[in-house]
Amino acid sequence: MRLFVGLGNPGTKYQGNRHNIGFMVVDEIARRHGFAPWRRRFQGETSEGTLDRERVILLKPATYMNESGRSVGEAANFFKLTQDDIVVFHDEIELPPAKVRVKVGGGIAGHNGLRSISAHVGNEYRRVRLGVGHPGVKELVHIHVLNDFAKSERPWVEGLCDIVAENAALLATGKDSTFQNKVHLAMQAKGLGPEDENGTANGAK
Repeated sequence: MRLFVGLGNPGTKYQGNRHNIGFMVVDEIARRHGFAPWRRRFQGETSEGTLDRERVILLKPATYMNESGRSVGEAANFFKLTQDDIVVFHDEIELPPAKVRVKVGGGIAGHNGLRSISAHVGNEYRRVRLGVGHPGVKELVHIHVLNDFAKSERPWVEGLCDIVAENAALLATGKDSTFQNKVHLAMQAKGLGPEDENGTANGAK
């Protein structure tokens, strides 16, 4: 069994925020793969299904970002999961928009959602880092992540959610490197990858 956690803040006020891209991704996984309807559980919302014969629980904590670990810890304890069974999808300001990287453990780079999860379940869970870019000034980070994606960003956001969901079974079966490579190539093929120094999307025709 795997626990796929999408990070974000609950409520319509936040649903389009950069900070909520984790919610967006797990919503798309549930939709694309025909998971069960969402229901209230573990201080959040859960949906269950299978990916490549692996049982997967999707979780969207309703505790607000800074307390996400309470929800994740409760779910992990209930299902008796190890850190290796937990995959967290979160916004990453240290990566350019549309770039995706998977890693196990490591630093939290000031991300309060990750800090809370690490405090409740340990630090060696898997993270799917979804690049949302950096505003360039540290003081603007809070505003940047709590602002909605710009209209011009929506194509890559929707494309990324779709491609991550399409390849989610690779994460469920532990094929992290293959997942990362497939997402990268698919984004480039659609002309939606991170911009190069000339300002054009890598892979754009």
